[in-house]
Amino acid sequence: MFVVKVPKSRFYQIVYFVDGKRKTHSTKKTTAKEAWKYLDEFQNSLLNQRSKEISDQDEKKNFPTIAQFKNEYLDYVRLTKSKNYINSIDLSFKMFESCCGEISLRDIDTRIIDKFITTTFARTQRGAHQYYRTLKAAFNKALEWNYLETNAFNKVKFPKLNKTFPAFITEDELQLILLNTPYQHLRDIFTTAFYTGLRLGELINMEWNWIDFLQNQITIKCTKVFSTKSKKERIVPMSSKVKEFLSQRYKLVNPLSNDFVFCRIKGIKLHDETISKQFKTIARKLKLNEKVHFHSLRHSFASLLAQKGVSLYIIKELLGHEDLATTQIYSHLQQQNLKDAVNLL
Repeated sequence: MFVVKVPKSRFYQIVYFVDGKRKTHSTKKTTAKEAWKYLDEFQNSLLNQRSKEISDQDEKKNFPTIAQFKNEYLDYVRLTKSKNYINSIDLSFKMFESCCGEISLRDIDTRIIDKFITTTFARTQRGAHQYYRTLKAAFNKALEWNYLETNAFNKVKFPKLNKTFPAFITEDELQLILLNTPYQHLRDIFTTAFYTGLRLGELINMEWNWIDFLQNQITIKCTKVFSTKSKKERIVPMSSKVKEFLSQRYKLVNPLSNDFVFCRIKGIKLHDETISKQFKTIARKLKLNEKVHFHSLRHSFASLLAQKGVSLYIIKELLGHEDLATTQIYSHLQQQNLKDAVNLL
C-alpha cells in the first residue's frame, strides 16, 4: 500500500491490492505530507473493517440456521405438545424456509417477515395467521436460548382477519347424519361429540375408566400416550342422552376398564383422519354447508348451549378453553337473549 500522484487528478491516490486486484482510493489531499498522514488513517479503517467482517462471520457460525433451529425446537416441544401441533410447527417452518431460504436466525428481520406474511396472506388468511402465531412462539423460545437479541415477529403487526362465525349443525341435521352413517361406532362418536363438545383426539383416546356412570360425568385424562390440548384434565358432565347410549355400548362390548370406548377392533385405536374424512363425506352427501366438518360437532355443542342462554363462562369451562376470548366466537348466538332481557324493562 503506497501513495502516488497521478496526472489526471490533483489529489494523491492510495494504491493497494485486495485478493490480487489493484485498487485505488483518493486521499482528497494535495500535498504528499497530508497524503501519507491520511494513509495511516486509511490503513486503520481497512483493518477495522476486515476485523468486523471476520467477527460477523464467526458470529454467524455460532448461530443456527432456520432448519437447525427448527429441528432443535421440534425436539424440545415434542415432549409436551400434541401431534397436530407438532405438524403445524413443522409446516410453518417449511413455509417460512421456502420464502426466505436457508439463512441464519440472526439474519431474520422485519423486512423478511413482512414479505412472508404478505405472500402467505394472499393465499390463505387463516393459514398465514397460524404460521405467524406458531413462528412467533418459536422465536420467543430462541430469545430464551440466547440465539436472538430481539424477536422480529413481535415488531410486525399481522393484518386484520375477516371475521367469520364457526359452522355448526342442528339436532335435526345430526339425525340425518346418523341415519346415513353405516357403522355404529361412528354413530356413537358423532353423537358424543355433538352432545359433549369433546375434541376428536379426546374421543378416540377415551377409555372406559374415564366414564363415571354414577356421577354422570366424563373425565378427560392425560395418559402416557395422550395429553389434552391444555395439558390439563377436565370433567365434562354427561347428559341423559349420552349416558343412555354409552351405557348400551358398554353392555354390548363388555370391555375392560382401560379399553378404548370407540373402536372397531378391541384394543386398536381409531385413526382421526379416517373419521374426519368419513364425516365430511356424509356431510357432502347430504349437501350440508361446505364449511361443516367433524370439528363442527364441537361448535354445534357450544352453539346449542349459547342459544339456550348458557353463559359463555360455563361454555368455556365445558370446552376446556384457556381464554374466554376463544369462547367469544359464540357470543353472536346470544343476541336474542340480550334483546329478550332488554324487553323485560
